[in-house]
Parts: sequence; structure tokens; C-alpha cells
Amino acid sequence: MFRHILVPTDGSPLSEKAVRQAVSFAKGSGARLTFFYAAPDEFSSILGEGDLLRSIDPQLLAGAIARHVEEVLGRARAIAEAEGMPCELSSVVADDPYEAIVAASESKGCDLILMASHGRRGISGMLLGSQTQKVLTHSKIPVLVYR
Repeated sequence: MFRHILVPTDGSPLSEKAVRQAVSFAKGSGARLTFFYAAPDEFSSILGEGDLLRSIDPQLLAGAIARHVEEVLGRARAIAEAEGMPCELSSVVADDPYEAIVAASESKGCDLILMASHGRRGISGMLLGSQTQKVLTHSKIPVLVYR
């Protein structure tokens, strides 16, 4: 049914559960997996912490982001390999993660996006928005939401 699944992850516990579900789903259906991370743009930040770290040591911030991306995608790869599932890893720097997720699904020829939803509601949902909701409304392929 599905041949190539894009699995966006942010390293959160819920996201790692979605990674496990994606591996199980792909293993059962024979689909390929691509784990994806949309890294924050080190020069923009909603909370301003990027400005603080950048003023102290710009290389420190860039290195910390790169290490985090490598760690998150490495954990996803380890989960897949433990189940005998090969996978591809991909990341980009993005202001808007949902746009990067949709673009990655298109450029990689994926036919399903499987991602977690943190279910933010109220003020935090309005301020931060739901990346999952935005992917749902902008994707041209099916999106399976793990919650």
C-alpha cells in the first residue's frame, strides 16, 4: 500500500513512540523509511535564546543544534536497525518545520507522512500553532498522526 514513509521527529518522548510505530508499520507493509528533522534556524528564535547564545559564541549554538539533530536521528536509526529495517536520515534548517516536512515528503517521493502530535491546546496552541495541524492542511499525501 505505502512504499515510502516520511517520519518527522523532534526527539521528544511522544515523537520517539511515533518512530517506533512507524518502524512497526513499515516492517509490516514493506515500506521504506526516512526519518526527518527540521532543525531550527539559529538566526531566528521566537524566544530570543538564539540571540543570547549567538552573542556569546555563534559556533557554540550551531554546534549544539547539529549535535542535537545527530542525536535525535541516531536514536531513530537505532530503533529501525534493531528491527532490521534500513532507513534514510534527512534534516534541514527551517523557520517553519511544517513547510520543511511537506517539502521533504515531496522531494523524497514519499507517499505517507507518519508523525506525532503533541496536542497543544489553549494559549500555547494559538501561540506556537500545531506543526502537525499545518502538515495535515498543506500535505498532498496522507498523514497518519500518532498521539
